[in-house]
Amino acid sequence: MQTWKKSAIALAAIMTASPVSVAQERDQIRIVGSSTVYPFASYVTEEFGAITEHPTPTLESTGSGGGIRLFCEGVGAGTPDITNASRRMKTSEFDRCQENGVEKITEAMIGSDGIVLAQSIDNEDLNLSREQILLAVADKVPHDGELVDNPYDNWNQIDSSLPDREIEILGPPTTSGTRDAFEELALEAVSESAGYPEEYSDIRSDGAYVDSGENDNLIVQRIRENKAAIGVFGYSFLEESRNTVKAVSVDGVEPTTDTISSEEYPVARSLWFYIKKAHEGDVAPGIGEYVGLFMDDLMIGPDGLLVEQGLIPLADEPRKKWQQRVADRVELKRSDLK
Repeated sequence: MQTWKKSAIALAAIMTASPVSVAQERDQIRIVGSSTVYPFASYVTEEFGAITEHPTPTLESTGSGGGIRLFCEGVGAGTPDITNASRRMKTSEFDRCQENGVEKITEAMIGSDGIVLAQSIDNEDLNLSREQILLAVADKVPHDGELVDNPYDNWNQIDSSLPDREIEILGPPTTSGTRDAFEELALEAVSESAGYPEEYSDIRSDGAYVDSGENDNLIVQRIRENKAAIGVFGYSFLEESRNTVKAVSVDGVEPTTDTISSEEYPVARSLWFYIKKAHEGDVAPGIGEYVGLFMDDLMIGPDGLLVEQGLIPLADEPRKKWQQRVADRVELKRSDLK
C-alpha cells in the first residue's frame, strides 16, 4: 500500500501539472454502463477524486446496453463521456453512434471476468453442464424433432443425477451485458449439440428465470434468503460474498482467477469501456487523466488495485497493447467489432 501511495502522489503530480485551459460545459465527468464494471469504475472514480484537482465523476449503473444507448445519443453535455460494458459494443450500436454524430470512439479493454452461477453456501456442491443450464432456462426445448414449451420445473427432471430442487434462476435483464454474454456463452454455444436446429437463446418467461435487475448485490441477497435459487452475476460479486454463497461448477470447471484468465472456465468474457473523443477537453474536465489512471498498471496490472477488487488482469502483452491503443486514442472502426 505504501508503494501505491508514492505512485499515486507521482501520478497526481503528472495529472495536475498542466492546468485546463478550455472552458468546460459540465463540472464532472459522466460515466454510465455495466453493473459488472461498476465496482471497478467506482474504485477508480473515488481515487481520481482524491488524488486530482478534479471533482469525483458521476457514475451510473445502467447496464451495458443501456449505457451504450445513452452514450450513442449524441455529442454534448447532456450525453455521457464514457460508457462501461461487460461485452463488446455491437455493430448496430456502433452504427447508431455514427448516425448520431458520435464519430470518434476509443475502445479500452481492462481485463476479464467470469459469469458465475452461484447458490447458497449451505447447499451441497453442484456441477451443471451448459446443456443442462440451457434446458433449465430455455423458452422451448427439443422433443421428438420439434421445439416445445419448456416442461421442466425441477432440476432432476432434466437429469436424474441433479437434485430434486425447483428451477429458479435469478438473472440479469435484457439491458445487461452479463445477460448478453450468458446467452452467448452458456446457451447459444451448446444449443445445436443439445438438439436445437440452430443457435438458440430465448429465455423462458414462466417464472423459472427471474429478471432481477441491474443490482447484482440484490441477487446475492436473494440467494442467501432462498436456498433453491441460483443467481447469475459477475465473478467479482462472488469474491465479495464467499461467506454466504458459493459457485456452481460449469462443465466441471469452478470459476477462479486462474480458470477465467486461461479461458478454461467456459463462461468467461472481457470487460470494456468506451471514450467519446469529442468530449475530451471541451465538455468535462479531466477525461484524459481519468482514462490514464484507469488504464495504468496501478489499477489493471497483475498487482493492481482492481485485482484486489476481483478484476482478472490481462496477460502482459495484450494489456500493454490496450494501454498503448488507449494512450494513442486509436479510433474504433466498425470492422474491429466483427
